Amino acid sequence: MNALGVETAPAKVNLALHVTGRQPDGFHRLESLVVFAEVGDDLTMCEAKADGLKLTGPFAAQITPGQSNLVARAVKAFRARWPEVLPDGLEFTLTKNLPVSAGIGGGSADAAAALRLLARHFGANIELSALSELALDLGADVPACLLSETCRVSGVGQNIEPVRDFPACHLLLVNPLKPIATADIFRRLTSRDNPHLPPLPDPPGPISMLGLWLQGTRNDLQQTAIELLPEIADLVAALSATPGSIIARMSGSGATVFSLYASGALAHQAAHDMREKFPNFWVTAAPVLSG
Repeated sequence: MNALGVETAPAKVNLALHVTGRQPDGFHRLESLVVFAEVGDDLTMCEAKADGLKLTGPFAAQITPGQSNLVARAVKAFRARWPEVLPDGLEFTLTKNLPVSAGIGGGSADAAAALRLLARHFGANIELSALSELALDLGADVPACLLSETCRVSGVGQNIEPVRDFPACHLLLVNPLKPIATADIFRRLTSRDNPHLPPLPDPPGPISMLGLWLQGTRNDLQQTAIELLPEIADLVAALSATPGSIIARMSGSGATVFSLYASGALAHQAAHDMREKFPNFWVTAAPVLSG
């Protein structure tokens, strides 16, 4: 089958993540500075007799292709919302390059990639606002992943403010290959009403200024995740000690830990060192996608 389109689902990294409250419906209010890395899953779309999903890639065995998969749910939701625009069947092939339940978007990024493919090829008249509403129904991270550009996110994922003129920087991502369920982290939180994210300078300025700003922020899920998986603390300490590290902390609900650098050379040297120190962990370095 000839591919109709291919889309990358870049890894989402929370440089800062504050939990600022809990709504009556149980959802938590969050404030986060989100960036995306030039590494991710890949999604290919082909026309077929019926909708389907195939899995490949190094982490394919950790997920299922059934109707609970976020790509399958995204296609089903798009078809229900705009039934007249799609062909009878579409087959997707997901190349799973990112670890699962790792705090870097994963399934949300895959769902967003599916929505982008569908809208680009079949939804010429679909407004971005309508697509974003559908994305939010799929999950709190999906609207930000739909844009896949540096942004400040608040509420339950519905408020997205793109950040312009973000300084060029590079990420090192390390994951111990032990999944953590986001629901477990939120269930164990003891503090759910924390201080807000400070205002981000506009423009953010050089990477040194961004680093100073990040020092005044947190990931409010990190300590709870460490209690479940102590290796996270070891990774934060190890990445913090690498030459040129601007800040190191956990992304999202973990267990991926990131370190931020001003140059690709520093990030790749740190990746080399971490592969030697943690040979059984997933380690990758990548630039932050520019907006």
